[in-house]
Amino acid sequence: DQILQRAWQHFIATDNDGALVAVGGYGRGELHPASDVDVLILVGAVPAGKQAEDIEQLITFLWDIGLEVGHSVRTLEQCVESAVADVTIVTNLMESRFLAGSEMLFQQMKVSTGPDRIWPSNEFFSAKCEEQKARHARFGDTAYNLEPNIKSNPGGLRDIQMIGWVVKRHFNAERLSELLHQGFLTDAEYQALKAGQSHLWKIRFALHLLTGRHDDRLLFEYQRSIARQFGYCDADSNLAVEQFMQDYYRTVMELNRLNEMLLQLFQEAILYQNKPCDVVRINNRFQSCNGYLEASNAAIFVRYPIAILELFLILQEHPELEGVRASTIRLIRAHLHLIDERYRKDIRSRSLFLEILRQPQGIFHALQRMHRYGVLAAYIPAFANITGRMQFDLFHVYTVDEHTLMLLRNLRRFSVPEFEDEFPLCSRVFKQLIKPELLYIAGLFHDIAKGRGGDHAILGAEDAHAFCKLHDLSDYDAEVVAWIVRSHLLMSVTAQRQDIEDPLVVQNFAQQVGDRSRLDYLYLLTVADIRATNPKRWTSWKSSLLNRLYHSTRQTLIRGLESPLGQDELIQSKQGEARRMLNEKGFGDEDINRFWRELSLEYFLQNDPEEIAWHGNLYLSGKDFSKPMVALRTSVSRGCNEIFIVQKDQKNLFARCTALIDQLHLNILEARIQTTDSGTALNSFFVLEVDGHHIAPERNREIQEILEYGLQESSGTTPKARALPRRLQEFSSKSEITISQDVQNHHTLLRIKSMDRPGLLSLIAWVLTEQNLRLLNAKITTLGAMADDVFTLTDSDGRTLSDQARLEKLTQALLETLDQPS
Repeated sequence: DQILQRAWQHFIATDNDGALVAVGGYGRGELHPASDVDVLILVGAVPAGKQAEDIEQLITFLWDIGLEVGHSVRTLEQCVESAVADVTIVTNLMESRFLAGSEMLFQQMKVSTGPDRIWPSNEFFSAKCEEQKARHARFGDTAYNLEPNIKSNPGGLRDIQMIGWVVKRHFNAERLSELLHQGFLTDAEYQALKAGQSHLWKIRFALHLLTGRHDDRLLFEYQRSIARQFGYCDADSNLAVEQFMQDYYRTVMELNRLNEMLLQLFQEAILYQNKPCDVVRINNRFQSCNGYLEASNAAIFVRYPIAILELFLILQEHPELEGVRASTIRLIRAHLHLIDERYRKDIRSRSLFLEILRQPQGIFHALQRMHRYGVLAAYIPAFANITGRMQFDLFHVYTVDEHTLMLLRNLRRFSVPEFEDEFPLCSRVFKQLIKPELLYIAGLFHDIAKGRGGDHAILGAEDAHAFCKLHDLSDYDAEVVAWIVRSHLLMSVTAQRQDIEDPLVVQNFAQQVGDRSRLDYLYLLTVADIRATNPKRWTSWKSSLLNRLYHSTRQTLIRGLESPLGQDELIQSKQGEARRMLNEKGFGDEDINRFWRELSLEYFLQNDPEEIAWHGNLYLSGKDFSKPMVALRTSVSRGCNEIFIVQKDQKNLFARCTALIDQLHLNILEARIQTTDSGTALNSFFVLEVDGHHIAPERNREIQEILEYGLQESSGTTPKARALPRRLQEFSSKSEITISQDVQNHHTLLRIKSMDRPGLLSLIAWVLTEQNLRLLNAKITTLGAMADDVFTLTDSDGRTLSDQARLEKLTQALLETLDQPS
């Protein structure tokens, strides 16, 4: 203030009819180290001559001394005109503060832009609510973004400022403490509001010091540094950065609640102040007031605490209600202490909670509201531990509590007829469930033990079983729920890391599942879980994997676990169907048999009849494979595109294929490598675009030409590890190599967990070639910043890798290549 005042006095003549005014955050008196310094130069008339020169010299001087001033020069009339047209401008002017010059001109501006002249408080309130709604939508309507903007995210500083603006416009109050006197906040709520603001200010201050600039994004590379600066320390099952972010998320969640409650109270006071409350009695405890559910009197929860849960059931039974009245939200939060051990054991509470889960509609919204008001964590104490708990990776894009609610939302959509087209198989399976509430309970508990140390699936299963018994479910139902929670990763891991075309894999999975009812529950939970972990990483490929595993397992269970499908029987079935298709294309049995005799049994196990016929058509139509032949097709059954490459086998062919596909910005999901007895390589790559979409048909020709041209060039250059993208650098970790033996199929399984990076598969393929190994199959899985890939190998003679020295040499070569500095 003093610097600007001195500068004004130095550059602006005393007889100049103008005023220097602080606006925005500077006007509020809230500056952080790199905050914008916004000023308004208010003038009596449009500046000209010496006045314009003086103003220009003033601004130049301020920039020269290092003050990055955001300024505007306006007359009184221009201020009013701009404010009328733009609610953000009138908001800025509301927060203006006189610094120097003509105070009378400043006061004229304040009067001219006041609520009795322009933007009366009701219009201002409505406009600011729409503005907040649009801002929240830009951030996905969630306070739980991985790299949140602490100013603009839901529950951020802007939400607190929003409250302040409404208070200022309607009540002409300068401080939030006025909300206490006006009866809008209790003392505890006011203290929570101030504490939340203080915490976010502290983080913002640290961000500005750390970055040296105005940056309100809490990026990954800053989160660790600030956590250390704030004194957080790593624990066995909870990193310092995760503790810091959990405190942040809990803060913004509380601020989000207060913002929601206050805006509803303001709505009643500002928009409906002269309208009588249209009261409709629902029962002895609740009534509707202008479409919002409210307690019939302030003592209802003291007299009848069970009504806290009853409220959510009423909302389900009366979908016409718009929500809960703010005064009742306050009553709920003030009486959460009544939900104690005795309350949880009360038969009425237990019955109500199960009734909520058994309702035909509104289950997700009821649970979401229960969580927002603190009821869910009070009723299920273990839920409090995962509230706001983040996992410092790129795989889980929500906090654990938000992820759990998103999973429940996904499960509910399977039951809604209008969403049947989204996941047809899920919708059909859901209709077969006799007790959907068992699935919802499993969803509530599947991740509830995260952050407690130990295996969260086992610990969560114990919690779920205890919950079921407390709520008088049968031993059978309680065990089903516990099994779902304990096994909730089984189907995902099987589908993404194992060869689900192998009948032995399906048989083993079916034995772990046991019966069709459990298969249905597990399938639905798995789809909902993966989509709720990171919706952007859900693809038609993953959907296809799970659908195929579900169908093959169901057939195995129908057939009977004691009568497994043999490999010979499966291969004969596939060959019979493929032969029929090839005969229709004009190929004779002799040519087909000659081609098939050159292929391994694994080829027929891995591919379905349609793929075998497509490959056969291309191979038998070709003559000389000294030059590569490349073909593309959309595989509906696998939910992706297949690139099929036929070429005389040569050293490092697979590595070159993967490098070229990477350069085409395609994401390889799975690769299958087959070499005929005559030395021709048949390589299949199942791919999608990097955004998860199928390849557009018009791009097929370009991909085909680039691959055919690129594969004609022999290359002996070792690929280099490329630099990690910014978002991955903070998660950098050493690669992990695990080697095991598939005794039944006489293969060696190589599992590699490494940082996901461009060209990773090509790097791995190069090492395998240098080690003179034969690659049969590659299953590619990306979990956030990490790649978790499984490769099926043999030596050059088709045998398993049993020599320990050779395995150690392979491991060392992979680690040196994958962890070399980029």
